[in-house]
Amino acid sequence: MPHVLAFLLLPFAWLYALVLGVRNWLYDRGLKTSTAYPVPVISVGNLRAGGTGKTPHVAWMVGQLLRAGEKPAVLSRGYGRRTRGYVRADAAATAATIGDEPLQHYQDFGGQVPVAVDEDRRTGIAALLETQPALTAVVLDDAYQHRRVRPAFNILLTEQPRPFYHDFVLPAGRLRESRRGAARADVVIVTKCAPDLSAADQADITTRIRRYARPRVPVLFSTYDYGPPVAVGAAARPAGAEILLLTGIAQPGPLRDYLTQAGYQIVRHATFADHHAFTPAELAAVVGQLRPGQSVFTTQKDAVRLLEPALQAALAGWPVFYIPIQVRFLADGAARLQSLLRPLFQPQAVV
Repeated sequence: MPHVLAFLLLPFAWLYALVLGVRNWLYDRGLKTSTAYPVPVISVGNLRAGGTGKTPHVAWMVGQLLRAGEKPAVLSRGYGRRTRGYVRADAAATAATIGDEPLQHYQDFGGQVPVAVDEDRRTGIAALLETQPALTAVVLDDAYQHRRVRPAFNILLTEQPRPFYHDFVLPAGRLRESRRGAARADVVIVTKCAPDLSAADQADITTRIRRYARPRVPVLFSTYDYGPPVAVGAAARPAGAEILLLTGIAQPGPLRDYLTQAGYQIVRHATFADHHAFTPAELAAVVGQLRPGQSVFTTQKDAVRLLEPALQAALAGWPVFYIPIQVRFLADGAARLQSLLRPLFQPQAVV
């Protein structure tokens, strides 16, 4: 039935792709204006709506820039927040004021990296540069289709289990624009790969990607490393192997697979939509299902929302934990990406 529905929706997808194709053509020909900036703007985005791993890859990118001695900032739209316009993260920020992913970035770097949100990335970048004159880079989270900004470096993410070249434009599929949009990428990162993905499989995926991207665009492969459970509630460590999984993300499958392989038994999985704004009643219903010896596990992005003041009371006294993740590149992917970024920060010769 899903395939039949996708087939019936193809005419609408073609129309949507045509409209976006005309828009992209206008930007490509300079008939619509894209703004460049005096510091490198690095865009991390995707063609597919949701779930490609932007948040951990942005964190990896910021970490690399910090280690290289740069002073980066992160700018996001702030999806799911209840505010509008430009908002800079501070110690009082919550998921409601800036969104869960920007709040996670702010917390990950201890507030030492400027994090801001703005629907209009141009005004957001301008505000960051005005208020943070020491910045040497701006990392855009989820701005691949935001053509009003001309990034110095465009990173396109696509999942190995759901690559963009097997997908269709909305509403027949999950692509925000046609596969040809990959041609704007300076590098393509295939995310959520099996750690043992073979060289032959990598070569095949690279060939398929380059049918739509530039012929020699670098194609890198990354996977996730999962850390030990981190306490969100009262308990210091999980009570046992039985867990109730709570997720409000687009693709919880990789986490489920990891937990199963790690020896946990998922007795229930409470699933919600991506960026779901949990209510105290929903959380009370979840923890109310716990039995002795069981714990609630969730993602780091979900945990950011669980720490909202109105929700903490619902979790008080319960064993709740999140599983942190970090990006790890396969083979020499990290070194290759670092070498691609390095020229952005080297002084340009004056002609």
